Amino acid sequence: MLRNRIIVIIILLFAGATVYWHVFQAKDAAKPADTAPQPGYLAPSFELASLEGQPCRVGGSRDKPLLLNFWASWCGPCRQEAPDLKALYDQYKDRLDLYAVNVTHQDTLADVKETVREFDFRFPVLLDPKGDATGPYQVRAIPTSYLIDKNGKIVEVLYVMEREQLERKIKKLIGD
Repeated sequence: MLRNRIIVIIILLFAGATVYWHVFQAKDAAKPADTAPQPGYLAPSFELASLEGQPCRVGGSRDKPLLLNFWASWCGPCRQEAPDLKALYDQYKDRLDLYAVNVTHQDTLADVKETVREFDFRFPVLLDPKGDATGPYQVRAIPTSYLIDKNGKIVEVLYVMEREQLERKIKKLIGD
């Protein structure tokens, strides 16, 4: 009888310790790595070559806020927003950087160059043949854009929207 009580007490202590650990200790564990970048957090760093071969870096402090856009030449919504991105860049380029990251691992270089010519992009078009940027940003749909402030912090994650709505967000970002 005493032996049964001791076994029950040991089982209860073990169960209690397990519950305590899951409730009080697990909350301090690191967040899972599969969490996509969110507003309020620093933008993941990366460096990619532009279409012209120039290195372009994202991450950390910068002189101007950044609109970081992920796109592909075959993406209908990307092509739809392309004229708006060009016009907004032309209008705000003195106060805003724009990097268009082509998901080159899902595109062809010839199609990228043709799209850049077709829409007359004047902003840096970065090539991501290995997913060095799309991986850390966990780009699951394109187009996806990130507004990043001068301190390198993500302000907002955007998807396709009307030009006027995007312009309002840009003006807020640059303090206009």
